[in-house]
Amino acid sequence: MIIGYARVSTHDQHPELQLDALDQAGCEQIFQEKMTGTLRERPELSLCLRTLRKGDTLVVWRMDRLARSLKDLVEIIEDLHKREIGFRSLTESIDTTSASGKLVFHIFGALAEFEHSLILERTKAGLAAARARGRKGGRPASMSSHDVRKAKAMLSDPTMTKAEVARHFSVSRTTLNAHLNKTK
Repeated sequence: MIIGYARVSTHDQHPELQLDALDQAGCEQIFQEKMTGTLRERPELSLCLRTLRKGDTLVVWRMDRLARSLKDLVEIIEDLHKREIGFRSLTESIDTTSASGKLVFHIFGALAEFEHSLILERTKAGLAAARARGRKGGRPASMSSHDVRKAKAMLSDPTMTKAEVARHFSVSRTTLNAHLNKTK
């Protein structure tokens, strides 16, 4: 079965062009999303993907109608491949049911992986540069070393409980314990 998926964008709120192209491509059923793809949840796409069975082919007008990022697109197509479902993009002339279409898509997958590696490298380099300048990332400590010394002094009083000390510093007992264990 050939199943189509169409989604309107913020620039083109009229899906007729997509619907006509999908109809001309022989789609027996077309799922139409009427919301922008910037939203993570796309109920029609979810329904479309659940409807597809082994041997079916998913057809879209353009690849950007299916996914908002290369990583997202590769994940969707890999899932379709595992389920033995074909994919065709009419505008880009990609058809994963053919050998050349599979090759093109594997190149896209490699590019997505390369992009991911570059992002990781840049992030690590940025963190290292920040550390070299004396900046420490992460959430600020909820208790200073002065607060921890005070808490230890308070806990030396046998009538004082950890819960009371934690309440005094506006932290949980778990946080208090973590700070106390860190200084041991």
